[in-house]
Amino acid sequence: MKLVLLSGGSGKRLWPLSNDARSKQFLKVLKDENNINQSMIQRVWNQLKKAHLAESTVISTSITQVDMILNQLGSTNGIIVEPERRDTFPAICLAASYLYSTRRTDPNEVVVVLPVDPYVEDEFFNKIKELETALQQSGAQIALMGVQPTFPSEKYGYVIPKYEDDAPWDKVLQFKEKPSQILAEEFISQGGLWNCGVFAFRLSYILSLLKNMALPIQYESLLKNYSLLPKDSMDYAVIEKEKNVIVLKYDGYWKDLGTWNTLTDEMGTNVLGKGTISADSLNTHLINELDIPITVIGSSNLIVAASPDGILVSDKEKSHRIKSLMQCEHQRPMYEERRWGWYKVLEHIKIDEKKEVLTKRLVINKNKNLSYHTHFLRHEIWTIIKGEGEFVLDGAIRRVRAGDVLEIPPKAKHSIRAVTDLEIIEIQSGPKLMEEDKLCVYTNWDDLENLFLSTPNVI
Repeated sequence: MKLVLLSGGSGKRLWPLSNDARSKQFLKVLKDENNINQSMIQRVWNQLKKAHLAESTVISTSITQVDMILNQLGSTNGIIVEPERRDTFPAICLAASYLYSTRRTDPNEVVVVLPVDPYVEDEFFNKIKELETALQQSGAQIALMGVQPTFPSEKYGYVIPKYEDDAPWDKVLQFKEKPSQILAEEFISQGGLWNCGVFAFRLSYILSLLKNMALPIQYESLLKNYSLLPKDSMDYAVIEKEKNVIVLKYDGYWKDLGTWNTLTDEMGTNVLGKGTISADSLNTHLINELDIPITVIGSSNLIVAASPDGILVSDKEKSHRIKSLMQCEHQRPMYEERRWGWYKVLEHIKIDEKKEVLTKRLVINKNKNLSYHTHFLRHEIWTIIKGEGEFVLDGAIRRVRAGDVLEIPPKAKHSIRAVTDLEIIEIQSGPKLMEEDKLCVYTNWDDLENLFLSTPNVI
């Protein structure tokens, strides 16, 4: 059995902590067994490890999330990068072609797809193992996981089972994705289950769908033709139409942490970051990523969230409305995690039509490095404020430490490696400052060292 972990989404409902670069699954607002902050993806990955499933799991994601996944998880068993965001059905097709043509997976092998952000007990992942046997013994095309609804939500898919007594699974009579509240109430009265977003199929099933659409099943070819796949979810594109579907019921705890209202229920603390909540502020949570304290007095049922992207003060029950209010906002992300550490934008000023100035704080983790790259439009000044590192400028390498000021003109190739944890204040200036103004030459420090050994130029 192979698993595909879907990591996507823009996380608009959890603004200002989440943005286009940092979706909800990367927010470190949950607690692990040692009371250390962890993100949803870290929690799920650790649960997969406990269930001995991580070694069989690949992650499907967009290019904007790769660095953050590597930063939070370290090594993985493989990451499939979508060339563009096109919903879950194209992502699953790409993952299937990757497993088949790159990993040489048998077409008869069972593949289980699951989202990256369910809040569940460890037993959930043991239940996932049962999907393989259920699919093989039932002869079904798709196996789903369902959970007992707690209220008639319009956010989830509903599975209507034909309850059987002689098997651990049930035949699905109907599947409906995101019905109206009236329909949801009717489905619940019929014994309907919420779809957990987990489904299993034989690899050959998705490969046959690709063939029927006259699309390639080879990974590299499908990458080039990715835009031809319908921009649709697996639920709408496949599951609603498939007649031969079964469902396994999961009786444990399951929760979708998609809004501030649901996420704060599982945080384990009312205050994260600098701040204070008065004792008479009931059911109020404060999450503060800024370096200035926030105080909440006499205000109940609130979420107060602050990050470099903005500040949110909202009634918890109405916090989901942030998604519609933020639809027209397209500001650049002010905080991002990368495979080498993270950066925060401190200030962005547009002086005139020909000059912008952007100030960042970068933290590079010990033994990590920036890529060896160049920019065409911007001039940079780095001030080392903490730690030691090795700095490269146009092939010359030298040791740097706190107090050093480094100047990087446009078109100069440069990189830096952290010997200890390294903090840098970076000031960019130029006519147009954007992350896309970058040409990467090398990513790995070992490649740079090999270059230096062959052409020594050490200061």
